[in-house]
Amino acid sequence: MERTEKRVYLDYAATTPLDEAVFEAMMPYFREDFGNASSQHAFGRRAIAAVDEAREKTATVLGAKSNEIYFTSCGTESDNWAIRGVAKAMRGKGKHIVTTAVEHHAVLHTLRALEEEGYEVTYLPVDACGKVSVEDAVAAMREDTILVSVMLANNEIGTIEPVKEIAHAAKEKGILVHTDAVQAVGLLPLAVDDLSVDLMSLSAHKFYGPKGVGALYVRKGARLGKILTGGAQERTMRGGTYNTAGIVGLGKAIELAEARRTEEVKRLTELRDHFVSRVLSEVEFSKLNGGPDRLANNANIAFRYIEGDALVSALDRAGIAASAGSACASGTLEPSHVLQAIGVSSEYGSVRFSFGKYTTKEAVNFAAEILIKETERLCKTDLFARRPSEKGTV
Repeated sequence: MERTEKRVYLDYAATTPLDEAVFEAMMPYFREDFGNASSQHAFGRRAIAAVDEAREKTATVLGAKSNEIYFTSCGTESDNWAIRGVAKAMRGKGKHIVTTAVEHHAVLHTLRALEEEGYEVTYLPVDACGKVSVEDAVAAMREDTILVSVMLANNEIGTIEPVKEIAHAAKEKGILVHTDAVQAVGLLPLAVDDLSVDLMSLSAHKFYGPKGVGALYVRKGARLGKILTGGAQERTMRGGTYNTAGIVGLGKAIELAEARRTEEVKRLTELRDHFVSRVLSEVEFSKLNGGPDRLANNANIAFRYIEGDALVSALDRAGIAASAGSACASGTLEPSHVLQAIGVSSEYGSVRFSFGKYTTKEAVNFAAEILIKETERLCKTDLFARRPSEKGTV
């Protein structure tokens, strides 16, 4: 197939383009205001003032205090710090942690590493929609449980988890709660007091900010050990030269994302539902992964008798950018850990379509038409000869 000139990006869950207003806010800190934010002279003071302003913007969106916001290099570091930091600070109380089977690998791999150090982790199952049971979470909490880590929304299938209910139960038992909210900014409310969480991870490039910068909310009083040692940055809790431009970008991006959230969620929901309706009605043997309680921008669709990677490649050649799963876990023909957890068998290939700021109705219709053509073409190839000759239901 010839490559098309038209390109449609439907992989916003992997990363987002830098917002123009964010870019403009960052620009002075690459050249004019380039000072090290830890320096005491005027150049440094201008830089730290910008960092502090970004910290205040982030805190405002989360309903937190500015001194509860710590800047990191990415969401993965934020997840690592939250989990390892609590494990380090609370090991005198216990070594048991509760999480779910569908967390991002930044959480799961960190916990597996802690298991090798003697910690015990309970991995909660999820239902067919990808949602964890509050009752299961409460039942898993023990006297020696030091942390519960449940993502706010899943990065692959978009399922919104009952973090608030789980956190309230954990609070009654004196257990700290962490949530990976990387996918949720600009799509869900993030008020930390309402959610009752003690730690929250964010990553700027998921909400039209720059790559290479993230944030970790840490409730005042929560015990957290240091992971990255060095200088006295971030109130001595995280050493390393401030990424001033990146931090400014995160602050501006989260401010804009929250301001646009209500209107954008409505628009994205309409686009997503239109796309899903077309695909499920016109593509044989297709079904939606996950359930109705999902992020407005997420549509993860399974296609029986078609390999997800093959379909993603075919879509790419036709001008559509989508994903066979998490951008951090691609490259395998087996269903991801998330899809396996919700019971998707290996005879299904799944593709995640995620919509964003620049997605239009025209783009969604174009993508649906290409998808319909490519699934039909792939099903006719010898590679997919397992496809039944007569129609059936999934």
